[in-house]
Amino acid sequence: MKFKIDHTDGTARACSIETAHSRILTPVFMPVGTAASVKSLDSNDLLNTLDTKIILANTYHLYLRPGDEIVKELGGLHSFTKYNRSFLTDSGGFQAFSLSDISKADENGIEFKSHIDGSRHYFTPEKVLDIQYNLGSDIMMILDDLIALPATEKRLALSVKRTTKWAEESIEYHKRAREKGIGLNQNIFAIIQGGVDPKYRKISAEELTQLDFDGFAIGGLSVGEENQAMYDTVEFTTPLMPRNKPRYLMGVGTPEDLIECIDRGVDMFDCVMPTRNARNGTLFTSFGKINIKSAKFRLDEGPIDKECNCYTCQNYSRAYINHLFRAKELTYYRLASLHNLHYYLNLMSEAREAILQEKFKKFKKEFYEKRSGR
Repeated sequence: MKFKIDHTDGTARACSIETAHSRILTPVFMPVGTAASVKSLDSNDLLNTLDTKIILANTYHLYLRPGDEIVKELGGLHSFTKYNRSFLTDSGGFQAFSLSDISKADENGIEFKSHIDGSRHYFTPEKVLDIQYNLGSDIMMILDDLIALPATEKRLALSVKRTTKWAEESIEYHKRAREKGIGLNQNIFAIIQGGVDPKYRKISAEELTQLDFDGFAIGGLSVGEENQAMYDTVEFTTPLMPRNKPRYLMGVGTPEDLIECIDRGVDMFDCVMPTRNARNGTLFTSFGKINIKSAKFRLDEGPIDKECNCYTCQNYSRAYINHLFRAKELTYYRLASLHNLHYYLNLMSEAREAILQEKFKKFKKEFYEKRSGR
């Protein structure tokens, strides 16, 4: 991986990341393709319509189905999906957290029951990397101990201790794998934990950044805490992260969250929100959100957003999108997802341009003014 800071504006950063499969300009939003598929879209949509440079796939889900060995046999994620740009794969730690009623962490890893058939499995730091070697992703997230908030000080301390231990095991295992010719074009990121407690965030960041990872993520946020607490934690944590490596905020969030956290020095984001909200009828626009299923759009011949140049807005009316949603037509999911993802990707592109021109504060102010109707 090659990483370069192209420009800064205050603490906001415009950077370039080069992997074996694409050049990624930051700030970047990564669409979530949990099962090696961004819901309702195919590789042509992602490559040619949206021009994405990197998407996220899920280690836990692909391990269970179709199985990482099958993906490897079929040429890895890039060949399997026909998406030939970069993949980031998460570690499975979040799924262990979100499925906590069927999982249990200990000092060495996480035991869980498959949500598909109830079979028992055990993820260790080494196992998680082996799965991702088979998947062939460009960026691999290592196993971490993610917990819900609020949490006791004892649980925060244990989370940080486990996360550091697993990080040390992961980087040593990755070095040994590379000596055997495995994962030579794959990069690993560590995940900083600590909840919203500055003491434990500092401990986690300082311990992990002593290790030679290719990038660092802020994990364990957007899991029950107030928005301001999340922003304060990001603002506290980013200065503790290496300046010369990518900074990734996991699982966040709304357009406002992205703008706030870009302002606080984050480079990379992912979230299911644009596609999930699209499926539920919520569409993002330059002036805020709209609910396309509302009856007021039944005769509306205008596009979803007059300022948007996405495929959907260039070709279809609000009335037609409203009809598709109400009729439960499958085409709705594709058109709505294309629009919402374009909005997110375009927001990142505009933020980058503002940083390059040293106008990010002005851009942020205008972003909020538009959304408030002023």
